[in-house]
Amino acid sequence: MKNSETLIAELVTPTVNALGLELWGVEQIAQGKFSVLRVYIESEQGVTVDDCAQVSRQISSLLDVEDPIPGEYTLEVSSPGLDRPLFYLEQYEQYTGNEVNIRLRTPLAGRRRFKGRIVEIKEGSVCLEVDGEEFVLPFPDIDKTNVAIE
Repeated sequence: MKNSETLIAELVTPTVNALGLELWGVEQIAQGKFSVLRVYIESEQGVTVDDCAQVSRQISSLLDVEDPIPGEYTLEVSSPGLDRPLFYLEQYEQYTGNEVNIRLRTPLAGRRRFKGRIVEIKEGSVCLEVDGEEFVLPFPDIDKTNVAIE
C-alpha cells in the first residue's frame, strides 16, 4: 500500500513537470487535526517565488478535486534549500560524498540519529561513515534525511 506522500507525489508530478520544473519531494507533517503538506520543487535555473506561487495555484486546484488528504491542511510550495531533504534513493546517490543528517524510524546500534558522509548506496541501503565507522542504513528504515550545511 502506498503512503499519502507517495500518492500525492504521483498526483502532482505531471503538473509540476508541465510547468518546466521537477518535483524534488513531498512531506506531510501532522499537527493535531491539521497538517502541513510541503511540496518541494527544483529547477536547474533555480526556483523563484513566482514558480512556487504558480505551482501552488495549479496543484491546489488538483488537490481540491482529487482530495487525497483527510481533514484540513496547509499547502506550502518551496525549493529544497541548502539543507535539502532527501526523499528518494536516487537523491542519496546524487549526494554521495556529502555529509548528511539522518533520523531512523527505529534505533540501530542504540541510536536513531546519525550525522556522517554518504559512502555509497547499495542493495537499497545507504552506507554512511560516521567518525570512521561505517553504518548500513536500510532505506525503508530512514525517517528523514537532510544534507548538512558545511
